[in-house]
Amino acid sequence: MVRAGPQAAFVLHQWAWSETSLVLDLFTREQGRVAVVAKGAKRPYSQLRSVLLPFQRIQVTLGRPRADDSGDVVTLRSAEFAGGATLLPPARLFAGFYLNELLMKLLARQDPHPGLFDAYADALAELAAGDPAGDEAVLRAFELWLLRETGVLPELDRVTTTQEPMHADGLYALRAEAGLVALATGEPGLAATDCLALQAALDDHDPPALRAACAAALPALRAQVRPLLHYHLGSPQLRTRQAMIEVRRLLDGHPENVPR
Repeated sequence: MVRAGPQAAFVLHQWAWSETSLVLDLFTREQGRVAVVAKGAKRPYSQLRSVLLPFQRIQVTLGRPRADDSGDVVTLRSAEFAGGATLLPPARLFAGFYLNELLMKLLARQDPHPGLFDAYADALAELAAGDPAGDEAVLRAFELWLLRETGVLPELDRVTTTQEPMHADGLYALRAEAGLVALATGEPGLAATDCLALQAALDDHDPPALRAACAAALPALRAQVRPLLHYHLGSPQLRTRQAMIEVRRLLDGHPENVPR
């Protein structure tokens, strides 16, 4: 159902629809992902040209679903800048587009996730103003929020299959089909203390605490979350990440500098 009044949104992606109009994939707080036609947005004098930008929080008013699109596409009635963080600096654009690609591939349309919307806005603000050294923790934190919101992240304070509490000196791993599992001594995994800190931050809906917990668990967390993401995405490689690697390779020959 389309909300009549203004609502907060971000532009995830856009496509040309005609010589003068665009189709947008919006991430709204109240409705989740919505496909929108922005009529006249490509015209040189359109006020929408400076508003419908990625990573910029906007307020939108949407019309009713278009009859010829089976109710899947709605018309953009109005859009205006809603303030907040500035646009991402060039060095962080790939990280932002990576977040957008995750949302587009893992979220169904018209499925509201207000908590995830807030986490996305917080991640963009941190990428725009934070220390570049913390970018990986920002990405890992958002990945955890997204996996939790889509219902595929197991509780990180107990073994999934047995519901047994964690051992203080234990090591644990995330498995796509088994949840959180205990590892034998010597196997690479997440320490129990790290798992508990991550779970506490998720339960408290505390983005700074979650970023701090992610930073403390790198790179072990990356090794656990990435396979889980790829399993649910159904793809071993995201387009954004591959593009980041190729650009870095062309620029300086150091793909390891790509945000991970």
